[in-house]
Amino acid sequence: MAETPSTRRVLAASLIGTAIEFYDFYVYTTAAALVFGELFFPQTAAGMQQLLSLATIGVAFIARPLGSLFFGHFGDRIGRKSTLVASLLTMGVSTTLIAVMPTFAQVGWVAALLLCALRFGQGFGLGGEWGGAALLAVEHAPPGKRARFGMFPQLGAPVGFIAANGLFLVLGAALTPAQFHDWGWRIPFALSALLVAVGLWIRLRLAETPEFAAALAEAPPPAVPFGELVSRHFGSLVVGTIGAIACFALYYVATAFALNYGTQTLHYSAKDFLGIQLGAILFMAAGIYAAAWLSDRHFDERRVLMAGCVGTIAAGLLMAPMMTSGSLFQIFLFLSLSLTLMGFVYGPLGAWLPGLFPARVRYTGVSMAFNVAGVLGGGLTPMVASYLARAYGLAAVGLYSGGAALISLIALLLFGKARRA
Repeated sequence: MAETPSTRRVLAASLIGTAIEFYDFYVYTTAAALVFGELFFPQTAAGMQQLLSLATIGVAFIARPLGSLFFGHFGDRIGRKSTLVASLLTMGVSTTLIAVMPTFAQVGWVAALLLCALRFGQGFGLGGEWGGAALLAVEHAPPGKRARFGMFPQLGAPVGFIAANGLFLVLGAALTPAQFHDWGWRIPFALSALLVAVGLWIRLRLAETPEFAAALAEAPPPAVPFGELVSRHFGSLVVGTIGAIACFALYYVATAFALNYGTQTLHYSAKDFLGIQLGAILFMAAGIYAAAWLSDRHFDERRVLMAGCVGTIAAGLLMAPMMTSGSLFQIFLFLSLSLTLMGFVYGPLGAWLPGLFPARVRYTGVSMAFNVAGVLGGGLTPMVASYLARAYGLAAVGLYSGGAALISLIALLLFGKARRA
């Protein structure tokens, strides 16, 4: 299959759609690390506001498997395109409503409950997004380019991160701390409405994927895709889930936890720390591209993922000495290394996970594996890492991310060969 204008439109749609979804997801994560503790929770014991704020990040990870089950059902029965439109709309509405949220000072605990409800909506929408976007790209891929096509939804993560944190950086420079605290943080959430409108316009112009159309021509869709997935492909679901844990643990240690630790414990300004994170995230994009190229040209997705896990284990040992060096440049080097490795444990997933499942249950299988891995590897990571750093020091956080990578490495080594079913 040549890369026709319609194929390029598909790749652009998979990139832009996931970039918008991850932008929505990251504006929440950044705001939770910077201001949500003071705005939506009461001041009790020292540090509890921040711990509660970081804990709300995990609400989305509880919702993501449920979103995977819901959107996966329809993605395997009625198609990838319509389901992706619905997931984007769910995410966008939830994010936009956060812009008009009342604070704890105005309505008490109702504010915290509303915040958790909208965070749940974000997770529910994202639960159906990534798997569908990966299939949109990979199911259009010509032979020999599965990983490079599959990297486009992966690139949505750094693009969304740059857009979200770049906007917070601009707002931090343009507004006083009081203005940012009072109303400036709302602007990134309000802008989501415009971005979602663009994403919907792009996705409504797409056609269905060839592999899904071929699967429908061969046999009717399963009545209950999840039932068929569990009864016939449960082993692949478990392996896919465990193999994806490393990327979530590493990512949230290097972004949400690092931002909170750098500003609250190391006392760097939010402007300075966001600046080095924005620079470091470019290395994640480079890592995604390098991993995809290596997967297609020299190795395969599984071996590249394994190499990334080994590197992540080693990087965990460097965390404490580099993050506490007193040098912002050394912190930048550590974050750049970590996010480069993130590209290697994340980038090939877009091609590896679809290879574990047949097309008739692939949307459900890929989405469930990816998002359950998100619960296990990332849901509570910012809060757990914050606790470990307080109780045992930063070295324990490095061991935590390295331990997650070791678990994924074992699954990939023993059981992770894709079958291209």
